[in-house]
Amino acid sequence: MSDNIRIVEEFVAAWSSLDAARLAGYFCDDGSYHNMPSQPVTGKENVEKFIEQFLSNWTETDWDIINITEQGETVFCERLDRTKTQRGNVDLPCFGVFEMEGGKIKVWRDYFDLGTFTKAMV
Repeated sequence: MSDNIRIVEEFVAAWSSLDAARLAGYFCDDGSYHNMPSQPVTGKENVEKFIEQFLSNWTETDWDIINITEQGETVFCERLDRTKTQRGNVDLPCFGVFEMEGGKIKVWRDYFDLGTFTKAMV
């Protein structure tokens, strides 16, 4: 297993901590998180603030990796994100593309069906 795959696996597992600072620590200082239904967020501090907002009503989350592979410095990760929130619970199929640089996430693009998420939050 490559270091990049190991880092992404650790990052995915770290979401269960619901700790925005810990999660942002996986990013380069100028890293970017593009939650595809939204605008990209760039810079580790901005990524942390975005994740903190995102997690604000979450009570529990556990992400299962279904498939993970890499090509060069890019890791592709299919997941099922199981999340409980104050508004509802959702099992959300996701696909993340992680561009890595120096053992950190340079760019993370996450693809999922926004309708699946919003229907669960009613």
